Amino acid sequence: MSAELTTAKLDAFFRSFLEIEGFASNDRSLNGIQVDNDGSGIRKIAFAVDAAMETFEQAAAMNAGMLFVHHGLFWGVSSRMTANLRRRVKFLLDHNICLYAVHLPLDQHPKLGHNAVIAELLGLENIEPFGLYHERKIGCKGTFAKPITVDEAVKKISFMNRPPLGVFPFGKKECSSAAIVSGGAAENAREAAEEGIDLFITGENSHQIYHDCLEGKFNMIAAGHYSTEVWGIHAVMRHCRTELGIDAEFIDVPTGL
Repeated sequence: MSAELTTAKLDAFFRSFLEIEGFASNDRSLNGIQVDNDGSGIRKIAFAVDAAMETFEQAAAMNAGMLFVHHGLFWGVSSRMTANLRRRVKFLLDHNICLYAVHLPLDQHPKLGHNAVIAELLGLENIEPFGLYHERKIGCKGTFAKPITVDEAVKKISFMNRPPLGVFPFGKKECSSAAIVSGGAAENAREAAEEGIDLFITGENSHQIYHDCLEGKFNMIAAGHYSTEVWGIHAVMRHCRTELGIDAEFIDVPTGL
């Protein structure tokens, strides 16, 4: 079955559940196929957070025909094919690997997205969209059936027990609600505080937000850009295994950021 899966068929499969067209006017990244292969069937898909030479080399070593990533190579502007970009694209072409990237549609997905999976890990209920970004809410918020501490939240969402970048435990000792926007969204902490939410979770830390949290008596976890954006990748990988029966493997290349 997997040998018959071309990049065109896989593109149609991903578009069937990821809102790629719906984000065309909101997402400056080039969602979908960024570098195609020669038309050969795909027997294995590698999954990673970032399009980088290290993930490309590991994908080639495991004989993957496609690499699915959250952060691709192209971000809505014309790029000169020089230096690192030329080397990366050449490697993909030389090894006949298709690069497939999905940015905001993966953040936002209500079941397979980074934020939705983190909400599930936390045990959040009454989930609603949260976090306005380019006119779309890409995160989520919800309530806890039983309040949890900030430390308990950290343990629930730490990928491979890696420590968070920063924890600002300046609010309630026990949190009854939380909002989540993965990646670089520290500024959404202000939005969460204004809505009376007890805990905000994102990826990147922020020097400016520290004082807002301290003075506003608000809790925030900066769990790491990478560590908050492995979850949707894993969820899509599992979905591919279940729905397509294809061999799939995650490539873990943490940046520590």
